[in-house]
Amino acid sequence: MSEKRERKDFSNGPLCLSGRGVTKVFGLGEKKTVAVDHVDFDFHEGEFVSIVGESGSGKTTLSKMLLGLINVSEGEILFQGKPRDIGSGRKKREYWKGIQAIFQDPFSSFNVFHKIDSVLLDCINIRGGRGLSKEKKIEMMTEACSFVNLKFAELTNKYPFELSGGQMQRLMIARIFLLRPKILLADEPTSMVDACSRATILDMLLDLRDETGMTIIFITHDIGLAYYISDTVYIMEHGRFVESGKADEVILNPKAAYTKRLISDVPKIHEEWDLSTVDLKTE
Repeated sequence: MSEKRERKDFSNGPLCLSGRGVTKVFGLGEKKTVAVDHVDFDFHEGEFVSIVGESGSGKTTLSKMLLGLINVSEGEILFQGKPRDIGSGRKKREYWKGIQAIFQDPFSSFNVFHKIDSVLLDCINIRGGRGLSKEKKIEMMTEACSFVNLKFAELTNKYPFELSGGQMQRLMIARIFLLRPKILLADEPTSMVDACSRATILDMLLDLRDETGMTIIFITHDIGLAYYISDTVYIMEHGRFVESGKADEVILNPKAAYTKRLISDVPKIHEEWDLSTVDLKTE
C-alpha cells in the first residue's frame, strides 16, 4: 500500500448519518456497563470514515446501534438529517435498504446451502430487479464480479465453502455493489485475510466509494489501515471519542494521549511515514 492517497473534504457536504449523545448501557445498578458514552458524530455523503479503537473500546457496540441491531439507551441517531425511526419491522427493513454491512468472517454472512449465483440474484431482486430479463441479470452479476476481480462464470453452481476467504470477502463487496446502499459499515473486513488480500480489499472499498458515492464507515483497531484509507478518523477509547477530524490532522498531529499510544504501537508507521515532527509524548 502506498503511504498516502488524495483525501477529500466532506465537511460542508450533506449528512447521511449523525449522532447526538448516543449512549449504550448494558445491565442495571452496580452491574451496569456503559459501552458507548454520549458520543456525537457526523458522517457525510460519500465520505470514507474510520472508527479506530482497541478491543473493548465500544466501536462494535456503536456499529450495531448504527445498523439498528441494538437499541440506543440515550441520545439519538439521525438518518439524512432526520431522527431515525426504525420502531417497526417494516421501517427497519426499509432502513436496511439504505445501510448494509460487511464483517470479519465472510463465511458467516452467507447461507452455506445457497449457491453463489443465487446469492447475487437475491441482491438484484431486493433492488427491484425481479422483472428484468435473465440476460440482464446475468450481465449485472457479471459486472459486479468483475468489479472485484472475480469471474461470474467460474462461480456459478459453487457454494461458499468452495471459495477462499479472500474470494468470499470480495464477493461480499460484489454483493454491496449490486445492493447500492447509501451507507456501508465495514467491521474489520480485512482481519481474516493475508496482507496481499488486505491491500486489495481496501483498494476495492475505495473504488466502491468512488464508483457509487456511498458513505463507508470502516471499523478497525489498526490505525495504520485507517490512515491509508480514510478521509476522516474518529478515535474511540472506553466508549468515547477522544479525538476526531481529518485523517492527516488526527494521525500526523495527534492531540490525545491514546491516539499517540496507538501510533507508537505500530512499528510500520515509523518505517513508512515521516513522523519526525509528531510529538508522541503522552504526559
